[in-house]
Amino acid sequence: MDGPAAEMAILAAAWHGALRADNAEDGYDRIRAATGAGYDNAALAEAVAVCLARGLIREPVRLPEGALQCHWVLELTQAGVAAARARMPAQH
Repeated sequence: MDGPAAEMAILAAAWHGALRADNAEDGYDRIRAATGAGYDNAALAEAVAVCLARGLIREPVRLPEGALQCHWVLELTQAGVAAARARMPAQH
């Protein structure tokens, strides 16, 4: 895996708000589109797992109340917001 760089792509993609998709593969496409990162699905899946284990993102597979199917949502936790903020270049 591309390690911290792929994890940073996850944090960067979720920085401006939750990413929603019908499934993980579509979610990875949205991450690539949002960040310009060229990671394959396996690298992004591993980065998502690392970020989840570190408490930086919420569980991405969710069944919203009243929904008929699960959705994939990339959303930062408070710790994820702090980590993303610390890693993002200063914006003026």
